[in-house]
Amino acid sequence: MLGGKGNGASQVQHTTPVPAHAVRFTTPVVETPAAFILGRWAWRLLAFLAALPVRYPLSVASAAVLVGSWWVLGWIGPALVCTVSVVGGLAWRHWHPVSFRRWVSLRALGLVRGVWVYRRHWQPVLVVSGLAESYLERQYLPRIRSVACSEWADRVRVKLVPGTAPSDFEERTPQLAHGFQAPACRVEVLGPLDVVLEFPRRDMLADPIPALPVPDNADAVDLAALPMGRCEDGRTWTMRLHGTHVLVAGVTGAGKGSIIWSAVRAMLPAIQAGLVRVRAVDPKRMELSYGRSLFHRYADEGVACVELLEEAVADMQARAERYAGLVRSHVPGLDDPFEVVLLDEVAFLTAYHPDRDVRRRAENAMATLTSQGRSVGFAVVAALQDPRKEVMNLRNLFPDKVALRLDEASQVDMVLGPDARDRGADAHLIDPSAPGTAFVRLEGSKIPARVRAAYVSDEDIDTMTANGETGGEGEG
Repeated sequence: MLGGKGNGASQVQHTTPVPAHAVRFTTPVVETPAAFILGRWAWRLLAFLAALPVRYPLSVASAAVLVGSWWVLGWIGPALVCTVSVVGGLAWRHWHPVSFRRWVSLRALGLVRGVWVYRRHWQPVLVVSGLAESYLERQYLPRIRSVACSEWADRVRVKLVPGTAPSDFEERTPQLAHGFQAPACRVEVLGPLDVVLEFPRRDMLADPIPALPVPDNADAVDLAALPMGRCEDGRTWTMRLHGTHVLVAGVTGAGKGSIIWSAVRAMLPAIQAGLVRVRAVDPKRMELSYGRSLFHRYADEGVACVELLEEAVADMQARAERYAGLVRSHVPGLDDPFEVVLLDEVAFLTAYHPDRDVRRRAENAMATLTSQGRSVGFAVVAALQDPRKEVMNLRNLFPDKVALRLDEASQVDMVLGPDARDRGADAHLIDPSAPGTAFVRLEGSKIPARVRAAYVSDEDIDTMTANGETGGEGEG
């Protein structure tokens, strides 16, 4: 029986809505009078003209001077003003090229790149990247506030759409970098709905950096800002050592020695004066042995390395017992110098040494030093090639981390912490021909910084050992 009631079916009217065809209410279309549209355009034009002196004071003043000179002197006026401006600009560029580039060349470059590169491609790049928001069938885009150029990068200041967060941009930095044809993109948060997108124009770290000068005396050594090399923006890269621990990870040939020796070089006058003592653990017997005379203690054999670490633990605990209830923070002095423990190829002691007891003792000593040594003036600088947890499970005890060239993308987050690669730290993509290039993430900072350590050659180390003999103890 077709369409019968015996099978439980019921006849449905063609006009009855079903779940697959839900009722949809549409907004009625109301035609806006032409007078309102013209009035809105006129208001926008007046607002734009009123804002011109504030947004572009130099351009408006120049135009006003040209018009005023033409009004007073006719065509001779603008010709005279242009001649004086050109001659004055050439003289300014000749006598003060730095200020001319800062106030004229870079500002003009920012204006050109702001229009030709960013505003022209802003909408398609953001829409394809998924950064355009939609509401009631209308599209909302973050707005460019300004574009400024420095010597090495473009800084695009952006006002976000309410309801979005800077993390939306941080998760799409690769798309933004490729969209605007830049080697990288970094996000800096200035305030609510206010961020800066930084697009490098050229690599300031492409050329090797020679060894930095040794400080003149111990008073010039700042253990909270040791000069190590150069940052991506051209500034000197400084590393804090007093009050922290540093983990350095990178494959063979990535430049771990440059970081270790740059730190020693920056502390050399303080080492000579006895305000800093360095204990070196060198299982590879190739890197630190070259300057062993600079070190208070040196060891390169498994058991001797562990004994050196345990000795450092004993000295640390003795100092902590003396400080208890009397001193809250360490100040380097001849009686209580700042103690630095350098560990090269630390994985040999924590994972690769054949004796399980040696591995256990080394790991216990490192854990004690890194968890208790900061406040009493002990710092650990550990270098390793393989950052996996089964090789080095003490990564979280190092507040400051340096990622040189790594083998795999997953290792970036192992070294620098979660979401480091999403924030632009592509340590696995560092060019092998640029040793010493690294990404640094400091304690309390979310944004990794790209840096390059200075190269300390064998001749530089020879000079350091010749001028900085400390008479430290050595071990085989």
